[in-house]
Order: sequence, then C-alpha cells, then structure tokens
Amino acid sequence: MTEQPLPDDLHPGRWWHPLGEGQVQCDLCPRLCRPRPGQRGLCYVRMNHAGRMVLTTYGRSSGFCVDPIEKKPLNHFLPGTSVLSFGTAGCNLGCRFCQNWDISKARTHDRLADQASPAAIAARAKELGCRSVAFTYNDPVIFAEYALDVAAACREVDVRTVAVTAGYITPQARPEFYAGMDAANVDLKGFTPEFYRKVCLGELQPVLDTLVYLRRETTVWLELTTLVIPGHNDATDELSRQADWIVEHLGPDVPLHFSAFHPDFQMLDVPRTPPATLRRARDLARAAGLRHVYTGNVHDPDGGSTYCHGCGARLIERDWYELGEWRLDAEGRCAGCRTPLAGVLDPHPGRWGRRRLPVSMS
Repeated sequence: MTEQPLPDDLHPGRWWHPLGEGQVQCDLCPRLCRPRPGQRGLCYVRMNHAGRMVLTTYGRSSGFCVDPIEKKPLNHFLPGTSVLSFGTAGCNLGCRFCQNWDISKARTHDRLADQASPAAIAARAKELGCRSVAFTYNDPVIFAEYALDVAAACREVDVRTVAVTAGYITPQARPEFYAGMDAANVDLKGFTPEFYRKVCLGELQPVLDTLVYLRRETTVWLELTTLVIPGHNDATDELSRQADWIVEHLGPDVPLHFSAFHPDFQMLDVPRTPPATLRRARDLARAAGLRHVYTGNVHDPDGGSTYCHGCGARLIERDWYELGEWRLDAEGRCAGCRTPLAGVLDPHPGRWGRRRLPVSMS
C-alpha cells in the first residue's frame, strides 16, 4: 500500500521501526520510546503519525544568534571565531537544573518562530563570516534529521558544524549523526548513575559510550563540559574519578570545562557554585593528568586561558570570550618550546570577541 504524503509541518523520521498495530519504536536515543499513533516521545518533537515516526520541528527554530565559539564552550576549535547558533524545542533528558528550560521544555508551537531551510542557514552563516554553525540551546540529537541536512549544506560552502549535546544517543544512530559534525561539546553532567537517574532522568553509561566512540572512532573534535552543582555532583571523590576516567579512556588532551551553576528551573533552592569550587575541580582534573581544564560562567582569566603542557607558557589568553595574547606558531605549536597544542587551529586567532548578534532568518 502506498504511504500517504505527510503534512507540510511533518518530516519523515529516521532510526525507528514498526512494532505492529500502528505502534513504532524510536531508535534514536536510549529511551527507545514506543508511541502509538498520535502520541509523542518524551522529547515531544518525535511523533507517531499514522504508524510512521516523524519529526515535528524540521525547518523551524527558536532563534538564531552569532556567538563567539568559546561560548559553546569550545576553546580549541577555531579560537576567536564566530559561530551561527540555533536550536529548536524539546529534549530527551529531564534535567532538573536545565539552564535553557524555556526552550528544552517548550512545546513546538510555544517557541518556534523562525523558519529556515538548511541551504538558507548555510548561506546566512557564510554571509555573516561565521566559520561554523552550532546546533545548541536544546539537544540536536532530537532534531537529527534537520541538523544533518544543515550540516550537509554547510559543507557545500566550507562552513563547519558543531553539536552541543548531552551525547544521549543510541549506537545505531551515532555513526550517521556524528559523521555530519566537525566538533562536539558533550555535557558530562555528573559521574554517578544515581545523579543521572534522579537529576537528569537518564542513564550515565550511554553518555560514556558516546564519548569513547567519538574519541576512538571519529575525527570529531571533542570537548567536555560539567555544570558543577553544589551538593549534587561536586564531591571531591566524584570529580577525581571523573578526571581519572577521562584520562584513561579519552586521553589527556580532551579539554574539560567546569561551569558554574545558577539556580534555575526545578533547582531554585540550590545556591550558585562558588568560584572556589570550580578552582578545586580544575586543580583535581589537572592533578589527574588532564592538560586543558577550564572554568566557565565566572570571571576567571587564569581558568579561561590555554597553557602549554610542555613549558607551562600561556598560549591563548582569554578574558571572558575576549582573546588577548596568542603564543602559537603557524603550525599550532607553542612559540617557545614548540610543543603542539591539540585542537583545530588557524595560524592566527579570530577577532569576533564577546559580541552577541541576534539574527533573523525571515
């Protein structure tokens, strides 16, 4: 029997299979949601439409903005350049501390005002002088079909793509999704299964599996971020075990960002992260052997700058998102001792600075 054409606001989904009697299973993320006709998965944006999995947010965004690449945060991927950032709606995790909850918990009709085709996004990024496009604000895994089509259009015009993601994706979907990405910042939200289950409504192991896959089986440039939440994931033992795991399984050159929490969403009773806690986390990670550890969401020029692991010289000075001193040669090595700096680096720094430029695609 011939399938009926989909309405214009629905896009065919990938990574699913039928279960019988109209029910389907989504194979995109580890939740493996099984919606019946008319029902949606937990992410809300993937729906069973007449026995077919569809994406309800294709071509629609919650907004576009040009940011510094360091805001993603990525400190070793084209430093100082601008990135065209956008997201859609929904999320496949349920983090009680979500800092973008108005987007991640939004229904599609609440927030999706700006429409843009993949080709239009790529062309706009090129026109604005952006070296990359970032899928961010909510997790691009749940709008993977749209993200991958944008990525393909970007590569046609020599614009790179960045996934800002929780890494909550199945082994089946991982290869195709990350084949479209040039860089990824993955949120490693904590380092205990209990934290993921109780605070994020998810599981830790699939995220660890994604990190190992990215590091060992792809050329995607990888950086990690942990939002440090007082009383929840800031214990010295947990932070030390996390750093040890990263060194052992991902290697010492993967940058790790420790970001400060501020009360939001369902954790309004938790205090802000003290700067001293971020400095302690950074010291623990460096003591474990990680070479590039950063602090974020606080004013800390030392914790935001990049240093040579060979001689200790400051290679890239950062004050918030503003770059200062640059001590790298044309091959991306320390200008003093010639130790290479890991990353995707241009011979010269970008000059975008701290600017934030909202962009209309209409």
